[in-house]
This record gives sequence, structure tokens and C-alpha cells, in this order.
Amino acid sequence: MTNAPLGRRLADQNVRILVGTIWNPNGLLLAKTVPVERADAFAVPGLGASPTWHAFTIDHGGIAFTEHITAVGDLRLRIAPDAIRVLDDGLAWGPANFCTQEGAAVPECARTTLARVEAELADAGVSALVGHELEFHLGAADGGSLPAAGWAPYSLAGLIQHEDFIRELYAAAKQAGLQIDQVHAEYGVRQFEFSLAPQSPVAAADALALARLIVQRVARRTGHTVSFSPKPQATDAGNGAHQHFSLLRDGAPLFSGGDGPRGLTADGAAAIGRVVELTTQLQAVLAGSVLSAIRMAPGTWAGAHAAWGLENREVAVRLISGADGNPRGANVEVKIIDPSTSAYIASAAVLAAMADGIRRGTTLPAEADRDPGSLTEQQRAAAGIAVLSTDQREAVDRLDASAAVRGLLGDRLVDAIVAGRRYEADHYGDLTPEDLAERFRFAWSL
Repeated sequence: MTNAPLGRRLADQNVRILVGTIWNPNGLLLAKTVPVERADAFAVPGLGASPTWHAFTIDHGGIAFTEHITAVGDLRLRIAPDAIRVLDDGLAWGPANFCTQEGAAVPECARTTLARVEAELADAGVSALVGHELEFHLGAADGGSLPAAGWAPYSLAGLIQHEDFIRELYAAAKQAGLQIDQVHAEYGVRQFEFSLAPQSPVAAADALALARLIVQRVARRTGHTVSFSPKPQATDAGNGAHQHFSLLRDGAPLFSGGDGPRGLTADGAAAIGRVVELTTQLQAVLAGSVLSAIRMAPGTWAGAHAAWGLENREVAVRLISGADGNPRGANVEVKIIDPSTSAYIASAAVLAAMADGIRRGTTLPAEADRDPGSLTEQQRAAAGIAVLSTDQREAVDRLDASAAVRGLLGDRLVDAIVAGRRYEADHYGDLTPEDLAERFRFAWSL
């Protein structure tokens, strides 16, 4: 039965529509659908799509052209059959890759880039697991804010008030084969966070794309809207999309069991050291939108300092030890990632930097064992701790000029990221935080 055509296998599961998504460099999830009878054609040869899919911008109308992304040419969007998940109401979903009409890889394709990085790690004898966390805000059905009355950060009250949403979220995830480890009320008003079980990098990013789809569908069924904006309200807590990374060589963890600081192995220390070293250059990759810059402020747990530290929520790279309370072992959380970026690209950037650090034997800087915001500017400078920029143009310029990041991700993907984020800065960078939050509250919603 497993050799049966894809369409027939899906039809046997009562699927009527197959949707395939890509996650472009501006953080937008874009999609095509086919009736189940055409599922096999979605896999091979694929569906036609313009190169401009990589350049669609967050105002849902603009296109950020580059030398290679123009109105000329056509690509193929191919769904990944092994990653398809069956939801409910006759719908199935799967992630897709871009390829040329001849079947070659497309450098701007986020999923293809992460698959390349994952393969390069494997060639170096290193495997990786990635666990995603995602914060989001629930709103009223008309897009307005829900009342703050009765809400408290991390409270039981928040969970009970939205018990119908949470119950349906767990049920829908289970039906789709998605493991949600936990859901809790977060710091912001009507803000929630969920955690996904760690998986290999591409599978983990696929799972996050599926989770965003499921969250959105459940919200609509329960009379809500969802904002994945880094800053849905200018004065409220922003949304992060933290990623947790574990590295192993021959089954042995690299972030524990060593004789380095906090039990790091030499390779683990080098991996963290390179991510910290490149944090200011990677900022526009991991948190590059015009609203990301507003979120990136010290004192907000956004990880606004280019440093690392054990359980330190004010640094970009938080080490989590493999203690008894963490049965999955030591891992590294990159805190500055937010929902306005493609999870595939963010994972690819961090993992490529880690692999580069291991190759180079990068020196691990001194640990930030306190909140860097409590230090003076002179003390931070002496410790080599940079404060990440709250100026989007500055962050994008650093990325554009970074030979290191270009070497890790490729010129064409970096050019696409830079073009999209510069479009935002040029068109909207002069708006107030309040106007930006209002304008783009649902820019990354489905």
C-alpha cells in the first residue's frame, strides 16, 4: 500500500485538499493547494511559482527585487511527500521546496538551505536536534484586543478563560501527529506560548510551520484571531520564537560532559563562541523585521546582549544545563529569534555558525553571569558584550556587509533577506512604534 500513488493514499484518509507551504525570507508562509487527485503532480514535477515568492513583503503587496529575483523566470514548488500530515475536514498539509524547472536547488529556498546545513553537519560527524518555542497573542474575532481584566502573567486564570482554545489545540495537534509538549499563559495580556518536541532540524522547522497552521485554524474555530507579530502592541510584551539546539557527535552531547566552562566540551564551547561572535551580524537574519527592532530592548528578556550565560534570559545565547530537571540534556537557546523570520533560515544560520565555530576552534568568550543591563557601558565594553541594535537599518547593514554570514548562507539568500528588510525600513521605518504595531499586527498571521 505504501507504493500506491500519493493522491490515492491521501484519498483513503478522506483528504480532499492538499496544501503546501513555503516560508520566505521575510517570514511569510505562502501556499498553493491542489485537489487530492493532483497530489502526485504537486510532488513531481511540482507547481509553477515566480521567483518573486521569495521577495513578497510584509505589507502584503510589495516585492523586494534583487539581481536574481525579478519578474522574469519561473520555478517549481514541490511538496515533500514524506512530510505530509493529515489534519481534519478533508485537509492535508506538507512543506514544499523550490527548485528550477530542471530540478536543481534554488539558493533562496529556506527549506533547501536548512537541509544543506543539516547534511554538512552530518558529513562532519555531528547531528543536531532543534526544539521550537513560539509565543503568540490571542485577539477578538474582529481583530481587536481582548479585555485585560482577569488576566495575569503565567496564571491559571488565563488558561481556564481559554480552555476551549487549548483543548482544541491539543486535539488538533494530536490528530496531525504533532507533539506539543506544553502550553502556558505568558507575560503579555492574552499571550500564550507552546513548546514542540525536539527533532532533527528540517523536521523541527516543518513541525513549527504545521503548528502555526493549527494554532490559526483552532483560533478561528473558537472565535479568535492570532498575532505572530514580534510586537502586537507597542507597550506590551513582544513575541519570541526561541529555538533550542543540541549537538551530538557519535551520540555524545557537545554541550555537557566536557571539562570546559559549565561542562562544555571543546567543540560545544567553540560552537557557542562562534554564534556569540556573529550575533550582531546575524541579528537581521534571526530578528530582522521593522518590529523586531522595537522588541529588541534590554530588560525585556529578548536576549538583547551579544553574550552567553547559564540560564541568563538577558543574553542572546542562553545555556541550559543537563541537570535532573532537564531530562533531554544540555542545550543552547537562541533567544533573539522571533516569529517574523523563517524558522528554516534561523535554524540554518545558527547551525551553520555552530559548525563553523567547531571547524575554526572559536574561543568561547567569558560568561555573562549577571544581567548585562545591570553593568555600566564601560563594564560591558570591558567584557566584550555588545548591546544589539534597536535600529533596523543598522542591523541590516551589518548583515549586508558580513562576509562571514554570506559564506554560511550564500550571497543570494542574504541578498533576499537584506532586500526585504530594507524595503520595510524604507517604507515604514519612520512610523511610530504604535503605528507599526497597528499596521503589522497580523502581517505574519495565516
